[in-house]
Amino acid sequence: MKTAVVFDSAGTLLRMHRVAKDITTGEYLHEVVSTELVGKKPYCALLVMQVDSNRLVACPSDMLVSGFIRKHGIDIEVGCSRSQVDKSTALEVVLDDTRAHMKDLQDVMLAIKKKCKNIFYMGVGLIIDVETRSIPYVICTGGKVYSNTAYVIKTLHDMDIDTYVASGDSMRNLSVLAKNVNIPIDRVFEIATPVKKEAIVKELKNKYDRVVMVGDGINDILALRASDLGVLSIQQTGVCPPMLCEEADVVIKDIKEIVGIVTEDASCY
Repeated sequence: MKTAVVFDSAGTLLRMHRVAKDITTGEYLHEVVSTELVGKKPYCALLVMQVDSNRLVACPSDMLVSGFIRKHGIDIEVGCSRSQVDKSTALEVVLDDTRAHMKDLQDVMLAIKKKCKNIFYMGVGLIIDVETRSIPYVICTGGKVYSNTAYVIKTLHDMDIDTYVASGDSMRNLSVLAKNVNIPIDRVFEIATPVKKEAIVKELKNKYDRVVMVGDGINDILALRASDLGVLSIQQTGVCPPMLCEEADVVIKDIKEIVGIVTEDASCY
């Protein structure tokens, strides 16, 4: 029987730190859940900026984020949204914003560096509000691979189980992760929205006898439902949200538990 295991990245394969900054108040929100910020209003969305963090640090701090994106032609992707927000609309909103400055992005990046000394990679994003045509929050994420991640991936490969990554992050960061834990790059899916993750799982079910989905957040819920075995990881938070617990077949506290779960589940087929 051929099996595939699909992993989310942040919180599942990686221990993440997130810091957001409220552009209106200047308040920092530590260990914030990006999907909760997006869920505040109907037409909010998380945008992933496809840019090397060093370019952001080198940019004048008083420059508008909209000006930076316009001047350098920075690509953005919609990572997740409460209602459907397409890329062209998102870019229009960003370019209309007159409040968010590069200093705001630089501030959250600095906060992450202070939190996570041995940072594996860093990503930056914007929370936009389509109704107000503004950027109410900027956000930075950074993290490092869990100590057992590489062991789990190697063990699954030794068991002739294929591994995949379906993540809302960009390939710029995911390619580093894939190389580090030896997941083939052609099995890595970037900017995976909840609907895209679901589609990936359904497509893989046409190739494999069994598809296991491992995720940690509300953006994984559709993929958990679509999989043959939905595994919820609470290694990052230690908390099992009721809605996610109801959808998951199994809840784990450490990524290393995957090996035993996959082996045990296989015996039922």
